[in-house]
Order: sequence, then C-alpha cells, then structure tokens
Amino acid sequence: MLMNAPATFIQSYIDDLNDALNQLKPGAALTRIQAAWLGTCLTGILLMNSVCWAKFERASLGDCKVAALSWVFRKASIPWDWLLRVSVVLILKRYGITEGVLAFDESARARSKSTKRIYKVYKQKHKGSGGYVNGQTIVLLLLVTSSITVPVGFFFYMPDPALKQWDKEDKRLKKSGIAKKYRPIKPERDSAYPTKTEIALGLLKEFKVAHSLIKIKGVLADALYGEKPLWTKPLKNLEARR
Repeated sequence: MLMNAPATFIQSYIDDLNDALNQLKPGAALTRIQAAWLGTCLTGILLMNSVCWAKFERASLGDCKVAALSWVFRKASIPWDWLLRVSVVLILKRYGITEGVLAFDESARARSKSTKRIYKVYKQKHKGSGGYVNGQTIVLLLLVTSSITVPVGFFFYMPDPALKQWDKEDKRLKKSGIAKKYRPIKPERDSAYPTKTEIALGLLKEFKVAHSLIKIKGVLADALYGEKPLWTKPLKNLEARR
C-alpha cells in the first residue's frame, strides 16, 4: 500500500489542530514542514498499524527518508504537550462530550533485554517467560464517557535506581542478620523518579487546568493507587467544578 500524501481526514484534522493551537497559544502552530511530517506519520500509523520510520519510508517508495523523519521527531521544536492537550479538546468538542469518569491504568511494555537507550527503561519482570527484561511502564489517565474512552494524559514511570539498590542491599543485610541500626539509611527519593501516586496527582492537576469545563463524575484506579493523598484534596478540587 502506497503512502504519497496524508489521508483527507488527517489533513483536515491537522488544519483544525493548527487553528486551535493558534487560539490557545499564539505562535505554537506547526510550521508547514512540521504539519507535513505529522500528516505523513499519522497516515503511516493508519496504514502500517505501527510507528516505524523504515516502514513509512517503504510505504512512500522512498519519498520519506528514515533520517528525515527521525530528525524532525528528535530535533524540531514541536509543542508536544500542547498537541496532546489541543487534540483532546478537539475530540471532546467533536463528540459533544461534557462529562465523564477519569480512570487510571498502566501499561508495561517489554523491550529488549540489552537496551538501555530507551527513555525510562528499566529491568522488570516478564510475565510471559517468568524471567526479566528491560521495559517501560506508562501511567495513563483515561476519560471514560457514554460514547468513547479517550486517553487524556500519560507519564513514564521508573523506580528510583538508588532506592531500588538500597532496598536490594537492605534485604540482603537483613537476611544475613545485620541489625537495622547497622544497615545503611534509606536515601531520599529523587524527584526525577516520582511514585505512581505522585504521577497520578500530577495528571489530575494537568487535566483540571486543561479541561476545566468537563464535569468529572468520579475517579477510578486499582488498589496500587490507594494512598490517602490521591483521594483527598484532588477529589475535592474536582468536585468543586460540578
């Protein structure tokens, strides 16, 4: 299947996206090259069911080179946060959505056993084999409505390496019979590695700012997020918007 131009509805979406970007944040609209790149990528995802520069190049018969596609993704000053925010606004407006339920979920994506270059990749249990593999964990915030469910926020979770190493050593020393007062003190958590609860709180606050007109009927999450800070002040703030 050939990919020589963006699908018509994708081009229409990008035009609407640029108009909305200009309204919410003047000067944030995509340039002509950035808009063409986004159209090519979205069409490629639609046709290939994959995010792969090499597949996009083959589908375009070489018109879209891997190096060029990758360069724009890595180097162009695209306002990614605003793209997600405005895209959600457009979807909610298109479907006439004014209320819903927020739900937290997470997705563990196994990668290669040896890769260390992927963002926030860490060693995690592989359910399929029972062994270990390097992978990523993405915390998702979903808006569940009577008509559609749409992701409205995400964040990559990664355990604090220093805390993880301390916990491993602490368990080893404890097993060896070393008293707690002789074991290393637990280090402070690095703010670069927030807990899943902290991530959830941040996503709730971002949603509140970006979509203040949406009526939230409830917030759902599994027991992993059952910490008091998540279910007190944030819920009161959301309740006040009803």
